[in-house]
Amino acid sequence: MQNLQNVGLVIIGRNEGDRLRSCLLSVIEHTSNIVYVDSGSTDGSIEMAKSLAIEVIQLDLSIPFTAARARNAGFFHLLTINQHIELVQFVDADCEIFPGWLEQAQNFLVNNPAYGVVCGRRRERFPEATIYNRLCDAEWDTPIGEAAACGGDAMMRVSAFQQLAGFNPTLIAGEEPELCVRLRQQGWKILRIDADMTLHDAAITKFSQWWQRSLRAGHAYAEGSWLHGRSPQRHWVKETQSIWFWGLILPLLILATIYPSQGWSILMLLGYPLMTYKIYRYLKQRNYSTKDTALYAIACLACKLPQVQGQIKFHINRLLGQKISLIEYKS
Repeated sequence: MQNLQNVGLVIIGRNEGDRLRSCLLSVIEHTSNIVYVDSGSTDGSIEMAKSLAIEVIQLDLSIPFTAARARNAGFFHLLTINQHIELVQFVDADCEIFPGWLEQAQNFLVNNPAYGVVCGRRRERFPEATIYNRLCDAEWDTPIGEAAACGGDAMMRVSAFQQLAGFNPTLIAGEEPELCVRLRQQGWKILRIDADMTLHDAAITKFSQWWQRSLRAGHAYAEGSWLHGRSPQRHWVKETQSIWFWGLILPLLILATIYPSQGWSILMLLGYPLMTYKIYRYLKQRNYSTKDTALYAIACLACKLPQVQGQIKFHINRLLGQKISLIEYKS
């Protein structure tokens, strides 16, 4: 087995139960440098992690939880356990790490000092269980090669992470791409390699969960573009504009012009199936089945509605000076 003494793991979670157990069991044989950060679990997660001899941090309940805050706490505590750690794998507690991933990611970063982050392919454990799980599996299938951002599962270079003081702890979502914007501004590169990295359990069984998850994404797009939209990276500006147009501006335009156009403005609704077909044509390049391609194309446009709700939510809270709490979709 390859020496992973310079590699640490930070696992974050809340009420993940058996998913957390599976996550821990997938890594405990590879390294002892593991920290689990718990955000107020009530399902025995803390006790279970301790029974496996895992170092556990419980976040202060008086401060609002965010995944970014949890990852930061785990990272800096990890360095107190072993100050020689050079690489840190972040992983969510609803994921398992594939065998061989840690070694492959370590080898890449050791041999490519210009890169601050490396990630691979996250896959859904039960993609056929629900259409929402299938959508998540398609969402994780992002292009291989140099990337603008990573997700919550990634291996990062300690020196790069420390240079930027970690994640922005105030963000309730989208903290990984936001960190990657700042990393790239400092000259670091990010790579997605063609390798299985984690096995994820979305556990989305209801439409309301999908709506909440999409709403949270809309909030993240709005906040990310607000923070870095004027930077050279134009972070999430295009995505935000698309959400506003398809989720709010076009529907309002159609409604506002129905009477003066004698109903002809309703033809603008054809823009939705036309855009869906355009997305479908683009997605066909990924070699999905026709059914899955059509499903994902429809979802890409349908999610604009909850996403625009999330954007509105962000800007209302911003104008009122209020901080929004976590938007959770798992029961």
